[in-house]
Amino acid sequence: MEYIIVGVVVALLSSIMSIFVVRKIDKAKFQIFIEQAKAKAKVIEHEAEVALKDAQLKAKTDCDREFKSARREYDSMLAKIEKKERELNEHLECELKAIKKEKSEISEKNKSLSTLKDGIEKQKKNYEEKTLEAIKILENASGLTVDEAKELMLQKVKEDSRAKIASIFRKKYKVAETNCKNEINNMLSHAVTRYAGEFAAERLINNLPLNDEETKGKIIGKEGRNIKALEMLLGVDVIIDDTPNTITISSFNLYRRAVATKTIKALLEDGRIQPARIEEIYKKVKLEFDKNIQKEGEDVILELGIKSMHPELVKLVGKLRYRASYGQNALAHTLEVAHLSGLLAAQMGGDAILARRAGLLHDIGKALTHDMPGSHVHLGAEICRRYDEPDTVLNAIYAHHGHEEPINVESASVCAADALSAARPGARREVLESFLKRVEEVENISTSKTGVLNAYAINAGREVRVIVQAELVNDDEAVILATEIAQEIEEKVQYPGEIKVNVIRELRAESYAR
Repeated sequence: MEYIIVGVVVALLSSIMSIFVVRKIDKAKFQIFIEQAKAKAKVIEHEAEVALKDAQLKAKTDCDREFKSARREYDSMLAKIEKKERELNEHLECELKAIKKEKSEISEKNKSLSTLKDGIEKQKKNYEEKTLEAIKILENASGLTVDEAKELMLQKVKEDSRAKIASIFRKKYKVAETNCKNEINNMLSHAVTRYAGEFAAERLINNLPLNDEETKGKIIGKEGRNIKALEMLLGVDVIIDDTPNTITISSFNLYRRAVATKTIKALLEDGRIQPARIEEIYKKVKLEFDKNIQKEGEDVILELGIKSMHPELVKLVGKLRYRASYGQNALAHTLEVAHLSGLLAAQMGGDAILARRAGLLHDIGKALTHDMPGSHVHLGAEICRRYDEPDTVLNAIYAHHGHEEPINVESASVCAADALSAARPGARREVLESFLKRVEEVENISTSKTGVLNAYAINAGREVRVIVQAELVNDDEAVILATEIAQEIEEKVQYPGEIKVNVIRELRAESYAR
């Protein structure tokens, strides 16, 4: 037992000793490791110091080199600037010398001009004095004052100038007439040959046949009440006794006459003729006519290729079917003008659609003249302006009767087409009294001119021949006289189409052998 304890103690002591020895050895190793680390740190520190010194030396070298380069550039730029300054100063000195020299020259010239001016003023005074002396001598010699002499001279110059102007005008007029006449004729001929419209003449009466006396009695009615109801309701004259077996319906208003004709036809077919039935048939026929008017206007718009138009204007276009002017149907005339104006505008490079629109609406006021006071020109322009029609349409309405000048090709085309449609032979019938009045006005205007012997209106008033005294009017003045007569006719006379003015100058010499 004792040996065991001793062994355990010895084992413990040996373990403790071994641990102590191991710790001593580890401590010695750790001390050696620390010493080695310090030595390496010193070596690294030394190397870092060397590298830093090398970098500082290199940076200083590079900086010195760049500084020297910049210094050289700065010196070079400074030298250039100094050179430029010297050159600029030299240039300014030269300019300054030149300015001073010019200034001195100007001063000398001003002095010379002042001297010349004084001399001119003196000469001017001498000239005026001499002129006054000469004028007094001339006045005494001629017996005329200065104003009278001026007036006489101006009159002479005016006469000479008038003759020269007339000669120049005649030459230029002939050249212009020669050049433009062929072109205008070609345009008109192309347009007219491409459109050949039918002529529609309107009468003031419509006739309806009567089968027997019994029907005639029904139309008249007891104590004439049926015919009175017809005339009051329809606004026309119903004439029965003038022509055998015929009812004559008379009215200047084509629309009312057409409605009356259709109403009486329907009454004759129905057989029941009495005031209440007359009123019933009239309302039915009038409603049918209103629908047909709108449809006819729409058909016309479609035919002419016009895209849109206010419904009221379309209705008025259709209503032109029942309007006549000088015996010419207004819608037929309007369609003819629309087609011709479109063709003419296309020939001259204008807008054919716009020209057709203006041609269609140029006489639209005629659809209103039976219902409203005023001329068809002003009524048409007012209604088109109300519905925002283009300026060209308004100008065409005014221009085709000379109230304005055409503003473009389209308006001018409408004016030309209107003249072609209205003025061609047979297109219109005029009242004899108005025709005679117009012819008399044309002849009076022609004979009122100085040097005119006689004037004769021929060719249905579309031409006037003016006979002048050869001793008072020469060939050149005859051209001016024709223009003056034509202008006065345009201003004072209303007429369709155009009037040709022919001035005839003839010199006759007579002698006798005895």
